[in-house]
Amino acid sequence: MKVCVTEKPSVARDIARLLGANDRHDGYFEGNGYQVTWTFGHLCELKEPNDYTDQWKWWSLGQLPMIPQRFGIKLKDDKGIKQQFNVIQTLIAGAEEVINCGDAGQEGELIQRWVYQKAGCDKPVKRLWISSLTDESIRKGFEQLKDAKDFDNLYFAGLSRAIGDWILGMNATRLYTLKYSQSRDVLSVGRVQTPTLAMIVARQREIENFVPEDYWELKTKYRSVKFNSTRGRFKTEGEASAIVENIKQLPLTVTSVETKKGKEAPPRLFDLTSLQVECNKKFGMSADEALKTIQSLYEKKATTYPRVDTTYLSDDIYPQVPGILRAMAPYANVTAPLLSLNKLPKTKKVFDNSKVTDHHAIIPTNVNPATVAMTPEEKRVYHLIAMRFIAAFYPDCEFNTTTVMAEVGDYGFKATGKEIVKQGWRELFNKPGEKSTDEDKEKADDEDNGIMPHFEKGESGPHEPSVLKRTTQPPKPYTEGTLLRAMETAGKTVDDEELRDAMKENGIGRPSTRAAIIETLFKRRYIRKERKSIAPTLAGIQLIDTIHEPLLKSASLTGLWEKKLREIERGEYSAAQFIDELKKMIGEIVLNVLRDNRSGSIAVEQGKPTKPKAPSAAGEGKVKKQRKRLKSIEEISCPVCGKGHLVKGKTAYGCSEYKNGCHTVMPFTEYPADLTPVKLSTMVKKNFKTK
Repeated sequence: MKVCVTEKPSVARDIARLLGANDRHDGYFEGNGYQVTWTFGHLCELKEPNDYTDQWKWWSLGQLPMIPQRFGIKLKDDKGIKQQFNVIQTLIAGAEEVINCGDAGQEGELIQRWVYQKAGCDKPVKRLWISSLTDESIRKGFEQLKDAKDFDNLYFAGLSRAIGDWILGMNATRLYTLKYSQSRDVLSVGRVQTPTLAMIVARQREIENFVPEDYWELKTKYRSVKFNSTRGRFKTEGEASAIVENIKQLPLTVTSVETKKGKEAPPRLFDLTSLQVECNKKFGMSADEALKTIQSLYEKKATTYPRVDTTYLSDDIYPQVPGILRAMAPYANVTAPLLSLNKLPKTKKVFDNSKVTDHHAIIPTNVNPATVAMTPEEKRVYHLIAMRFIAAFYPDCEFNTTTVMAEVGDYGFKATGKEIVKQGWRELFNKPGEKSTDEDKEKADDEDNGIMPHFEKGESGPHEPSVLKRTTQPPKPYTEGTLLRAMETAGKTVDDEELRDAMKENGIGRPSTRAAIIETLFKRRYIRKERKSIAPTLAGIQLIDTIHEPLLKSASLTGLWEKKLREIERGEYSAAQFIDELKKMIGEIVLNVLRDNRSGSIAVEQGKPTKPKAPSAAGEGKVKKQRKRLKSIEEISCPVCGKGHLVKGKTAYGCSEYKNGCHTVMPFTEYPADLTPVKLSTMVKKNFKTK
């Protein structure tokens, strides 16, 4: 009997149906020589500190760093999980061969390997490796089963990641909690979450420290076309205005006219991060919401495997493209021009085997989307994927860019205009209901003119000079979309797609885990939403200010660790060496923190008490009993008049009785705007207790 182990019951049902294993039993299907069972994601996890020794039950600085001689795994403490594991263990014991049907990725490999280890599997193991869950893909995958040993490096990378996160997370969290936390609130520190938080705090500081400066631009209008001064910005209005006075009576003379032809290729296909960014930009979806929606589309067989970091397709997908386009019945009006071609275009910007490892970019499958039950959110996300896929085979957008240089006296001016000659792929997004992207709008804003009239070199005439006042703008706060991009490039701002691809190797986190990292920061109350933007809380800022170890909060250094994990996956770096380096690093961090003379200074406001799993009798790790939490500053009485309550203004807190004569003002410089009601109330009581 061959035993297939999938990651979800829904996948097990599909595989069982295709294999003819139609008899349903408790926890598995059977038939035609196969038994098909399933996990529920992770059944196993790394052991916790107290599983190794009683000494690690108690949170104590003297026990740090905690480094087990050998890391072990255990079943999760859940009745349903234990019951399903017993089914899997029994089936494996009686199997002649095991087929790993887990998700085709690093996490999927780790989930399966841990189950086989825990079950004591000594049977031959094959690997089903597919990029979509369509019937055709599953059948083809079973015809081409791979040896499980081919994926050992993938497992070693996943195991190294899990152990590395344990070493840093368990030790650094206890270390910083015991050393710096007020009231023993747990200060969560992680290999990826802490540098991500550091990027958010750094951006907030850039915004707060930004000093706006006024500047002036010199422009003129000639034949209804805007010309900009080639001298750039002026620091004073007087300087620019003086030039206006000098040139307003002089004619403008065209000195050169140059027209260049250009092409714009279709946008890249989606990888997970770029799709999450687009969902955030267009629909306001969080990274986690987008991931769940994309995963659901994959499980419904509408789109291919989502947890990918490439925007390319492998050459073997090319023959399948016409079939996919034909299956996209609701898009027949835009796929028809492609299907009428004798041969679809094939370019290196879409098909490149060297840019594809385990999985290709996210594209539709050959399942008609009209036959798939989708939620409104899934329909919107599918539409993004579908249109991006179709656009990849449309012609380039062709345009002419005209640059006109002119002079007025001794001063130079320049005008540019862009004329679309052939819409190409852009015609897909100029149709009713298709919105242009923010990037398109920004590009349009950069172009001063659209189609310009014909200019001749040497022509001359009157013009209308003017001065425009502008102000420098601070950096924009992160949104979830721009934060994902920053994580992908280790904090560096990169607009060029080619350069972004090169920097992915050093990004922090994996595409599949970045959404969870952001969610963790929200749950830990280290960051908060401000409309569409993300801002750090006071606790988040204090935590980053407290951590002086670059290896814990540097995005670029964390990116180097990610690069090593990718090298392990490719068999280019030793997993044992990676773990040894982390062990050495955490030892140095512990010593450095213990030498610090500072003590508790950070308090995290929690919706529920957060406490260590094993508090000591001596009180280490203990969480103080929680009082009733204030939920609004309106619950705080004015400390001056006592009649009104506090209200939040633009620059300070005030009193609701200000119209009746109460002039209480508590500036944000003394009482930060992001204080929770509890902390604000504490500060008010402390500072006004003698009044």
